Amino acid sequence: MTQRDRGPQREGEEPSPLMYGREKSDPAIVATKPTNNARRLAAELVERRAGTEGNVSQQSTRRAQDRESVSQALERVRQVARQRRKERFTALFHHLSIPMLRAAFFALKRDAAPGVDGLRWQDYETDLDRRIEDLHARVHRGAYRAQPSRRRHIPKPDGRQRPLAIAALEDKIVQRATVAVLNAIYEEEFLGFSYGFRPRRSQHDALDALVVGITCTKVNYILDADIRSFLERTA
Repeated sequence: MTQRDRGPQREGEEPSPLMYGREKSDPAIVATKPTNNARRLAAELVERRAGTEGNVSQQSTRRAQDRESVSQALERVRQVARQRRKERFTALFHHLSIPMLRAAFFALKRDAAPGVDGLRWQDYETDLDRRIEDLHARVHRGAYRAQPSRRRHIPKPDGRQRPLAIAALEDKIVQRATVAVLNAIYEEEFLGFSYGFRPRRSQHDALDALVVGITCTKVNYILDADIRSFLERTA
């Protein structure tokens, strides 16, 4: 044990009697019998800790099972989309399963602002199994209805404001699950140089590809277009 572990020696503190002989015992190292309250408190602490670790372990196992189930389901969709280019998908609803919805929930941002429902990620998680099962049932019997988006405006450097729509939590879950299924189909149709709104691709990837294209191939013209307020206008 280091001096830091023992704590600093206070000025004027008398040395331990062990330094002078065996006449007295150092009370700091004498084992005392714990009281009944102390034993009960320690036992409760161990039980709570074991229960918490058990819940965390169960949640981790279930999330791993959900990921495996969702991955296999989406891979089957991708294979059909890849092998049968002219195939029309008319039955995708069953892919919005409980594991898919639960995986979509865990993929959401935990600190995102709530929508009109006022529900935060942590609130929904407290009774997750029941909520997801209820959401799944409503979706599949046609009783699910999307809620209005909560409107907010973000100031822009030029003084204007950009409108922002914040969806309700359950709407985010259903949207993300639906997007995952649709991505499995349409990702097979996109060309390699397409970067907009694709999973695991960003504007930085597009710029990197542009630099490589310009420096490695012969380029005669570069067209730079900025469509003003394109995403802010409605049809």
